[in-house]
Amino acid sequence: MKYLFPPPAVAALPVRGRDEQFPIRRIFCVGRNYEAHAKELGNQVDRETLFYFTKAAAHYAPSGTTVPYPPGTANYHHEMELVVAIGRAGFRISQELALEHVFGYACGLDMTRRDLQAALREKKLSWDIAKDFEDAAVVSAIAPASSIGHPRSGKIELKVNGDIRQSSDIGLMIHSVPALIAHLSGLYHLQAGDIIFTGTPEGVGPVVAGDRLEGMIEGVGDIALNIGAEEVGAK
Repeated sequence: MKYLFPPPAVAALPVRGRDEQFPIRRIFCVGRNYEAHAKELGNQVDRETLFYFTKAAAHYAPSGTTVPYPPGTANYHHEMELVVAIGRAGFRISQELALEHVFGYACGLDMTRRDLQAALREKKLSWDIAKDFEDAAVVSAIAPASSIGHPRSGKIELKVNGDIRQSSDIGLMIHSVPALIAHLSGLYHLQAGDIIFTGTPEGVGPVVAGDRLEGMIEGVGDIALNIGAEEVGAK
């Protein structure tokens, strides 16, 4: 088959302790899954309704990299999250069987153009340009569940330039990992390679050029990101 231009390279995550990489198929993100975070942004806490947004796999950035400050924003925020890597296809999965579909877990940074998100939300428009942009999905190496099990609690923390910004526990998620998989698999046929950002705790805030972000999730791993100057021209 001939292409008009070279097809994009496959985005893939390293896997701790293995030579193989985990190809990213789709990136799903859960909104408002920690009560304190919903409140800090002035949102009503809803324990019944689950909602999602997506990011393109092409917008993945590896842990430890330096990314440019994104265009179109003056309020660029960090959101530290537990990421679930799906390793087995499933549709309408029960909560009881949900963890059988998990390959492993990682740390993630859901980078956000907060000023754009606020303006779009006020007009009741889609968040796409606020959430889905180049280098907006930062993910660490995957820790296989076969090695670490399925963490249900543990510290989640993010530091900016050494100062703690976010500190909570993944056990405080409103909707657990099995609940998220069960619900999302009723809307999509989940496939190996799908990853799920499970939401962020309170303490989100702005970063600027020159900042160093360092995060960790107890029992899962760590993540780092450097913020560079805004890039001129297309990538």
